[in-house]
Amino acid sequence: MGNPLQVQPGQPRRRLLRAPVAMAALALPVAAAVLAACSGSGGSGGYGSPAQPQSGGGASSGAVTVHDVSGLGQTLVDGSGKTLYYADLEETGTLHCTGDCLGFWFPVTTQDASALSGTPGLATMQRSDNGQQQVTYQGKPLYTFRLDKGPGDAMGNNFGDDFSGQHFTWHAATVGAAAQQPAPTSQSSSGGGDGGYGY
Repeated sequence: MGNPLQVQPGQPRRRLLRAPVAMAALALPVAAAVLAACSGSGGSGGYGSPAQPQSGGGASSGAVTVHDVSGLGQTLVDGSGKTLYYADLEETGTLHCTGDCLGFWFPVTTQDASALSGTPGLATMQRSDNGQQQVTYQGKPLYTFRLDKGPGDAMGNNFGDDFSGQHFTWHAATVGAAAQQPAPTSQSSSGGGDGGYGY
């Protein structure tokens, strides 16, 4: 029995190369698409495109508890254990995080304000942009941060960014003593509404 890869007399050599060349031609566009998706847009600092606000516009169903977060101490967290934040710009209860800002900072909303009665200082306010009931702590609207991947993360503490010409400095919502975690490098932008994330 002869070698199946051996070219038989009179058989053109190009037939043996046709399948591998076709496979390579198909693989190149797929590889290019994968690389483009992984690399993100230029100057993004690794942040890529902003995530869309979750369905319903909230980071949680309104379950807020106190948890000991490393480097922060007793901190408000949502139902999945994610750290909750407020912005200096919104300390008076006036909303400024709207539009593009909501692609990175997700409002904590609830449909049952009575579920918040366990922690002093928690209440709700109605958002002017979508009418949802956002959870507040001592009058400050609360958010989760896109870069926090799970319980115990606090990437947003002392984080600075800019949206629509306004500068935001974000702080973890701690209960009692102030957070001790050093400030991460802030992202800033001189223009646009992308917060300096570069999408």
